[in-house]
Amino acid sequence: MTKRYWKVDLEEMIKAGVHLGHGARKWNPRMAPYISANRKGIHITNLTKTARFLSEACNLVFDAASRGKHFLIVGTEKEVASSVASAAIRARCHYVNKKWIGGMLTNWSTTERRLYKFRDLRAEQKTGKLNRLPKKDAAIVKRQLSHLQRYLGGIKYMTGLPNIVIIVDQQKEYTALRECLILGIPTICLIDTNCDPDLADLSIPANDDARASVRLILNKLVSAICKGRSSSIRNR
Repeated sequence: MTKRYWKVDLEEMIKAGVHLGHGARKWNPRMAPYISANRKGIHITNLTKTARFLSEACNLVFDAASRGKHFLIVGTEKEVASSVASAAIRARCHYVNKKWIGGMLTNWSTTERRLYKFRDLRAEQKTGKLNRLPKKDAAIVKRQLSHLQRYLGGIKYMTGLPNIVIIVDQQKEYTALRECLILGIPTICLIDTNCDPDLADLSIPANDDARASVRLILNKLVSAICKGRSSSIRNR
């Protein structure tokens, strides 16, 4: 993997609140190497280390994108859901931002069947076929389509398991992380001061609750993905 320099502005991270962790009583002791201070009972993340790990993550996704690899971004907390969707769409990545359905990856055959059904219903909707159904039947199908759109809309074009999964909030998305661990899918995790830094393949110490913090980290990662894709096109 070619090492590149990715500019990470410490002042920009401070402004976004990337350094603000959880209350000291809620911390995970394994995060000690990534915590620089305790201010009024709040742990402060060491942003120098955040910048280093974020830069490493950017290198990793740039290299993967330049080789045509596929990404899945997961973040279902209400505060960050929109940031996850916009970042993923910008980088042409798959995403889950409403609810992680257990077995989404480990029971891929079932997920794939649901996606086939989803795509079929969308095609029927676009061609107007649903409008020719009796009202009661059309209402049932439309409710089903709405449900599938809500939970599978971000992965509707996914045809196989992702090559790399980016996870926002390790605690909230532990089921997704566990499925990746079972399948051996590489993961990049934003980890707050209450997380275990040893679970993901590459952990980025950062505030995973604040919208501005998550947006900043995701923007850096998707910029690297976009540049990696552009590099791949130029080198064809």
